[in-house]
Amino acid sequence: MTKLLLHILAVFLLLINGLGAIYGGANLIAFPDGSSIGLSLSWLEHSPFENYFVPGIVLLLANGLLSMIAVAAILIGALISALLVVLQGILLTGWILVQMLLIQTVYFLHVVMGTIGVLLMVIGWLHLSPERRQALK
Repeated sequence: MTKLLLHILAVFLLLINGLGAIYGGANLIAFPDGSSIGLSLSWLEHSPFENYFVPGIVLLLANGLLSMIAVAAILIGALISALLVVLQGILLTGWILVQMLLIQTVYFLHVVMGTIGVLLMVIGWLHLSPERRQALK
Protein backbone atom coordinates (compact mmCIF):
# COMPACT_ATOMS: atom_id res chain seq x y z
CA MET A 1 0.00 0.00 0.00
CA THR A 2 1.43 3.36 -0.94
CA LYS A 3 1.99 6.11 1.55
CA LEU A 4 -0.49 8.39 -0.25
CA LEU A 5 -3.21 5.74 -0.10
CA LEU A 6 -2.57 5.26 3.62
CA HIS A 7 -2.86 9.03 4.13
CA ILE A 8 -6.13 9.22 2.19
CA LEU A 9 -7.64 6.26 4.02
CA ALA A 10 -6.53 7.57 7.42
CA VAL A 11 -7.98 11.03 6.73
CA PHE A 12 -11.26 9.52 5.51
CA LEU A 13 -11.64 7.29 8.60
CA LEU A 14 -10.57 10.06 10.97
CA LEU A 15 -13.12 12.43 9.44
CA ILE A 16 -15.91 9.87 9.81
CA ASN A 17 -14.98 9.36 13.44
CA GLY A 18 -14.15 12.97 14.25
CA LEU A 19 -17.15 14.65 12.69
CA GLY A 20 -19.53 12.07 14.15
CA ALA A 21 -17.94 12.43 17.59
CA ILE A 22 -18.09 16.23 17.48
CA TYR A 23 -21.76 16.10 16.48
CA GLY A 24 -22.63 13.43 19.03
CA GLY A 25 -20.54 14.90 21.83
CA ALA A 26 -21.92 18.40 21.34
CA ASN A 27 -25.49 17.04 21.37
CA LEU A 28 -24.86 15.04 24.54
CA ILE A 29 -23.40 18.09 26.26
CA ALA A 30 -26.29 20.31 25.17
CA PHE A 31 -28.95 17.65 25.85
CA PRO A 32 -27.56 15.33 28.55
CA ASP A 33 -30.71 13.19 28.51
CA GLY A 34 -29.66 11.95 25.05
CA SER A 35 -32.99 12.91 23.50
CA SER A 36 -31.49 14.95 20.66
CA ILE A 37 -29.81 11.88 19.17
CA GLY A 38 -32.26 9.22 20.26
CA LEU A 39 -30.43 7.77 23.26
CA SER A 40 -32.28 6.46 26.28
CA LEU A 41 -31.11 7.17 29.82
CA SER A 42 -31.93 3.55 30.61
CA TRP A 43 -28.79 2.57 28.68
CA LEU A 44 -26.77 4.15 31.49
CA GLU A 45 -28.27 1.82 34.10
CA HIS A 46 -25.05 -0.21 34.48
CA SER A 47 -22.73 2.78 34.19
CA PRO A 48 -21.46 5.30 36.73
CA PHE A 49 -23.30 8.10 34.87
CA GLU A 50 -26.73 9.57 35.56
CA ASN A 51 -26.83 11.31 32.17
CA TYR A 52 -24.74 11.72 29.02
CA PHE A 53 -23.01 15.00 29.93
CA VAL A 54 -19.62 13.53 30.95
CA PRO A 55 -19.62 10.89 28.17
CA GLY A 56 -20.41 13.74 25.76
CA ILE A 57 -17.35 15.70 26.89
CA VAL A 58 -15.13 12.63 26.57
CA LEU A 59 -16.58 11.80 23.15
CA LEU A 60 -16.09 15.35 21.90
CA LEU A 61 -12.50 15.61 23.12
CA ALA A 62 -11.07 12.09 22.82
CA ASN A 63 -12.69 11.08 19.56
CA GLY A 64 -13.74 14.39 17.98
CA LEU A 65 -10.94 16.81 18.73
CA LEU A 66 -8.11 14.28 18.60
CA SER A 67 -9.33 12.98 15.23
CA MET A 68 -9.27 16.51 13.82
CA ILE A 69 -5.78 17.09 15.25
CA ALA A 70 -4.63 13.84 13.62
CA VAL A 71 -6.15 14.92 10.28
CA ALA A 72 -4.34 18.26 10.51
CA ALA A 73 -1.08 16.50 11.39
CA ILE A 74 -1.38 14.25 8.34
CA LEU A 75 -2.20 17.16 6.04
CA ILE A 76 0.80 19.23 7.16
CA GLY A 77 3.11 16.21 7.15
CA ALA A 78 3.92 16.32 10.87
CA LEU A 79 6.27 13.58 12.06
CA ILE A 80 3.89 12.71 14.88
CA SER A 81 0.93 12.04 12.56
CA ALA A 82 1.37 8.24 12.47
CA LEU A 83 1.47 8.07 16.27
CA LEU A 84 -1.66 10.21 16.47
CA VAL A 85 -3.46 7.85 14.09
CA VAL A 86 -2.47 4.84 16.20
CA LEU A 87 -3.51 6.68 19.37
CA GLN A 88 -6.89 7.59 17.88
CA GLY A 89 -7.42 3.99 16.85
CA ILE A 90 -6.66 2.83 20.40
CA LEU A 91 -8.96 5.44 21.93
CA LEU A 92 -11.81 4.71 19.53
CA THR A 93 -11.56 0.95 20.00
CA GLY A 94 -11.37 1.39 23.78
CA TRP A 95 -14.35 3.78 23.72
CA ILE A 96 -16.43 1.25 21.80
CA LEU A 97 -15.44 -1.68 24.04
CA VAL A 98 -16.24 0.26 27.23
CA GLN A 99 -19.52 1.46 25.73
CA MET A 100 -20.59 -2.09 24.88
CA LEU A 101 -19.67 -3.28 28.37
CA LEU A 102 -21.55 -0.44 30.08
CA ILE A 103 -24.74 -0.68 28.05
CA GLN A 104 -24.46 -4.48 27.82
CA THR A 105 -25.56 -4.47 24.19
CA VAL A 106 -23.83 -4.58 20.80
CA TYR A 107 -25.24 -2.59 17.91
CA PHE A 108 -24.17 -2.55 14.26
CA LEU A 109 -22.58 0.89 14.75
CA HIS A 110 -20.34 -0.59 17.47
CA VAL A 111 -19.02 -3.09 14.94
CA VAL A 112 -18.51 -0.39 12.30
CA MET A 113 -16.75 2.03 14.63
CA GLY A 114 -14.73 -0.73 16.30
CA THR A 115 -13.54 -1.79 12.86
CA ILE A 116 -12.59 1.81 12.06
CA GLY A 117 -10.60 1.91 15.31
CA VAL A 118 -8.69 -1.25 14.42
CA LEU A 119 -8.07 0.02 10.88
CA LEU A 120 -6.68 3.28 12.28
CA MET A 121 -4.28 1.34 14.49
CA VAL A 122 -3.08 -0.75 11.52
CA ILE A 123 -2.80 2.23 9.16
CA GLY A 124 -0.90 4.27 11.74
CA TRP A 125 1.42 1.34 12.46
CA LEU A 126 2.13 0.82 8.74
CA HIS A 127 2.83 4.53 8.38
CA LEU A 128 5.41 4.51 11.19
CA SER A 129 9.02 4.34 10.14
CA PRO A 130 10.80 1.04 10.89
CA GLU A 131 12.92 2.82 13.51
CA ARG A 132 9.85 4.10 15.35
CA ARG A 133 8.17 0.70 15.17
CA GLN A 134 11.23 -0.88 16.74
CA ALA A 135 11.35 1.75 19.49
CA LEU A 136 7.68 1.07 20.37
CA LYS A 137 8.11 -2.71 20.65
